[in-house]
Amino acid sequence: MKRKILLAVAGLVGIVVLAAGGLVGFSAVTWDNPRDVEEVSLSASTDPSVIERGRYLAYGPAHCAYCHNTMENWERLDAGEHVPLVGGGEFKLPFGTFYAPNLTPDDETGIGRATDAQLARMLRHNVRVNGRVAIPFMEFQDLSDEDVVAVISFLRSQEPVRNEVPDAEVSLIGKVLLTFMIKPIDGEPPATAPAEEATIERGRYVATNVANCSGCHSKRSMVDGSYLSEPFSGGMVMTLDSDPTRGFVTPNLTPHRATGRIANWSEDQFVARFRAGPQFEGSHMPWNAFMRMSDTDLRAIYRFLMSLEPVESVTPAGIVEVASLEE
Repeated sequence: MKRKILLAVAGLVGIVVLAAGGLVGFSAVTWDNPRDVEEVSLSASTDPSVIERGRYLAYGPAHCAYCHNTMENWERLDAGEHVPLVGGGEFKLPFGTFYAPNLTPDDETGIGRATDAQLARMLRHNVRVNGRVAIPFMEFQDLSDEDVVAVISFLRSQEPVRNEVPDAEVSLIGKVLLTFMIKPIDGEPPATAPAEEATIERGRYVATNVANCSGCHSKRSMVDGSYLSEPFSGGMVMTLDSDPTRGFVTPNLTPHRATGRIANWSEDQFVARFRAGPQFEGSHMPWNAFMRMSDTDLRAIYRFLMSLEPVESVTPAGIVEVASLEE
């Protein structure tokens, strides 16, 4: 009897191993398989005001310029220069290294051969020009139609720059994740963005749909990105690139008087903080991009954050030892 049980257990283990091996083998071949998502019927404009709107978004609240450039160009961006979005930004994750693509209209290494509808699909659904899923570094699924058009129009207006960006280097585990867990994004985008006025509605749109403040200032699952806490209540741990044992905890931005980082700030103090730029070396906050935001948008964000339901959430300031957070 005992021998039969052992044989049965061994058989089950063998089946599990074979199934796991088949899963990994399947993922190794199909990890970036095409996703059946329709292209988005939006087209670029040559209207100078639309292009300038896209430029403002790309270098300001949407902070595209920093990711779609190498760190060697950040000093020029910090100085206020509109450096072309030549790509090359490196993102190291536990399951692979990914590189931001060249977004200049170069035919060979950039977006020159992509259609407007394909670019809009990437912004809206996180599906690349070749129809394959992308790691959801960008969360622009709720960007308004007019702002998607503005961004694409700006990208088209750049001078083409030849800059070949490396392909992603993905581990087997990463390929399994990309095959079975990373899916195209869907949202409920408005046709138009709220008017650029210092209103709560405008602040909600910029903070949530454009700048993705909630994406960092909330606890989220490292597996599927789902929210584990109230949005804007902080708590995400972001380790330093130079030392993964140390890092920052994103602050609570709700107006909780005791634990909200900005709860006791005035509107003018909030705007002044953004104009001051980064205060901590290694901060993940794209301060230098957000410094380019208009006073109107910054005031709108402040008024939106002050309208949130207060959430008690203690978040330490400055650089901390990551191990201390687990105690």
